[in-house]
Amino acid sequence: MKTFFLEADKWDEHCVLEGQEAKHAIKVLRMRSGDSIRLLDGKGREGTFTITETTKHTVTLQQQEVVQHPKPENQYYVAIGWGKSVRRGWILEKAVEFGATGLWFWQADRSQSKVPAEAKEGWEGQMLAGAKQCNNPWVPEIATFTDGAKGVMQAAQEFDNIFMLWEGQSPSEVLSTEQLNLSGKTLFVVGPEGGFSESEATYFMEQGAKPVSLGKRILRWETAALLCLGLAWWNGEVNNAAR
Repeated sequence: MKTFFLEADKWDEHCVLEGQEAKHAIKVLRMRSGDSIRLLDGKGREGTFTITETTKHTVTLQQQEVVQHPKPENQYYVAIGWGKSVRRGWILEKAVEFGATGLWFWQADRSQSKVPAEAKEGWEGQMLAGAKQCNNPWVPEIATFTDGAKGVMQAAQEFDNIFMLWEGQSPSEVLSTEQLNLSGKTLFVVGPEGGFSESEATYFMEQGAKPVSLGKRILRWETAALLCLGLAWWNGEVNNAAR
């Protein structure tokens, strides 16, 4: 069944797809009246609908079944030091596939440019593409922090666990799945391509972040972020299977 996105405030017993979603259904997939589709709203709602009418620019839908998925019991966020955009789209998409709750970009001392004050419009589209591909009903929250490490830690005041991916002057403890077998909200803080400055590393640790390593090999920022989410996702899958 083909999957589409519709904003939460537009859902109803009878609703309409417009814009790119309608164009994709009509012109690319050649869908017609009587076809069934799946809708997601990015906030945990998933529905099955039947197409009742199509025009050049719209698809009218009749609701068949709607399910509200609960938020995951354990929530994982990644805060990434702002850097080059060449691989940012990739991490946006993969964060959805691994079930990240939030994706934050923060202004680091060694960032090569300025982080935007607000998330860019295209970022949500990239995450939605990932959600539709993997049928994830939850799209990560996305935020930017122009005030650097301070802004990140202020936003994470109510978090249960905070890990900082940092080697430091001596090797840090290697992050393991046992450490991730934790309840509540967890934040992984990743530096930009140039790494954390000494003052940033000190600040994060003073604020309660635990320095951890991903091993001896030097990883790019997006690889490190994805590995953290992958470990968390896999740990959750193993625990769920054991129940």
